[in-house]
Amino acid sequence: IQVGNNYYAYSTQSGSTHVQLATSPDFQNWTLSPGYDALPMVANWSSGIVWAPDVVQLANGKFIMYYAGQSVQNSPNGNPSVCHCIGPASSATPKGPFVPFGTPICNITSGGSIDPAGFQDSDGRQYVVWKVDGNNVGNGGDCGNSVVPLVSTPIMLQEVDPSDGWTPLGQAVQILDRDASDGPLVEAPSLTHVKDPSAVGGYLYVLFYSSHCYVGGQYDSKYATSVNGVRGPYVKASSPLLSTGTDGLYSPGGLDVGPGGVRVMFHADQGTSYVTRLTRTGVINIDVASRTVTI
Repeated sequence: IQVGNNYYAYSTQSGSTHVQLATSPDFQNWTLSPGYDALPMVANWSSGIVWAPDVVQLANGKFIMYYAGQSVQNSPNGNPSVCHCIGPASSATPKGPFVPFGTPICNITSGGSIDPAGFQDSDGRQYVVWKVDGNNVGNGGDCGNSVVPLVSTPIMLQEVDPSDGWTPLGQAVQILDRDASDGPLVEAPSLTHVKDPSAVGGYLYVLFYSSHCYVGGQYDSKYATSVNGVRGPYVKASSPLLSTGTDGLYSPGGLDVGPGGVRVMFHADQGTSYVTRLTRTGVINIDVASRTVTI
């Protein structure tokens, strides 16, 4: 997120630090804040193990962090034995500390909920997208979901109250799901839009996501587009935006796009091991005529 002349980046838990924080004056040179926790306390519905934080600034100036935390509640039948829910935390500053609030979104019997991200539309409406972690209750194989029958791993969209960034308005809708070309899953959604006079409502919506299993070389960053509004339908691009081999990268995924649809951050493996993943930055171009994205 950019605030004034500074950029702030947030990352999955490392050790006892729930949410890591790095800052930059130019989006290229980053300084990690060792030992600083932007989310020092998780909500009482979570035991910790925080994944995939995302921060947005609301129109009223508040900063909202969406995060996935391991749930203290699991499925009554023991499947999944461990799952995550998503929830919000708020702060007056982008650095935090962020304080949890609100009721989480869990989808426990469907595997849990992970990878939340916020999006503000041009009309001021606020949304949250996330992944239902269906491969968490799959039948085994790559990331738990390459043994037939494969289960769905849908990307969901929920409109929320713009004053708090969380209270739901209406029902969540599914805007994407895995197919054979995605392997066991789709995940890590991130949404943006750009002006497009030919689109309904005057905007082209671009949904970035990852597919395949993060532990292997097929993990990638893809995108889908909608000319019919934020709820879709979204049409998947014919080829990934980033995949193993692109600029020497291995297993690039988790791409997050900033407001305006220009700057992105993502991770790629160090060498060929998913144990260490390095943060990368990039600049994208969205061509509305061809509905394609380049980086």
